[in-house]
Amino acid sequence: MSDSSPARPTAPVLDVWCELQCPDCHTALDDLRALRDRYGDRLHLRLRHFPLEKHKHAFAAAQAAEEALEQGRGWLYVEAVLGRVEELARKGEPFLVEVARELGLDAEEFDTALIDGRHILIVDADQAEGKAIGVTGTPTYVIGGERLVGGRSQEGLRERVEEIADRLLAEQEHGQEQG
Repeated sequence: MSDSSPARPTAPVLDVWCELQCPDCHTALDDLRALRDRYGDRLHLRLRHFPLEKHKHAFAAAQAAEEALEQGRGWLYVEAVLGRVEELARKGEPFLVEVARELGLDAEEFDTALIDGRHILIVDADQAEGKAIGVTGTPTYVIGGERLVGGRSQEGLRERVEEIADRLLAEQEHGQEQG
């Protein structure tokens, strides 16, 4: 079946290479909320997993985030876990299921997903892609082909993301006017 409607431009993508046990990613949460509030659906924020070996529960947390996405509450879950990184460090995988329960998600399915590893390939693929493009720590942002690293300092990062997003959106609008 063909769709004869004109193609709608897709929103620019901001890939957020993150891990859910990372204190720096916790700090970046306010910037991500501000970006989401400013741009709404004009900018697509996409969580990319980059669990760091130094954080014992990061890989499981990435899998749990994928299960939350599958259950339709991905960002809500990510924000809830990132908001409590110290608790994740102390409690581990039971905490991930606990957060799912608190958010009204199917906690039993979370537990099963962590046991059967159904989301491992997604997490592995994200991590491999991150390594291939030079991600070494979190958070790292990629927008408009530019990689911005926030692992040591987040100062000025949101402003730089906004500059690039504004440029991409302006280019998109200009392209529509030309077409």
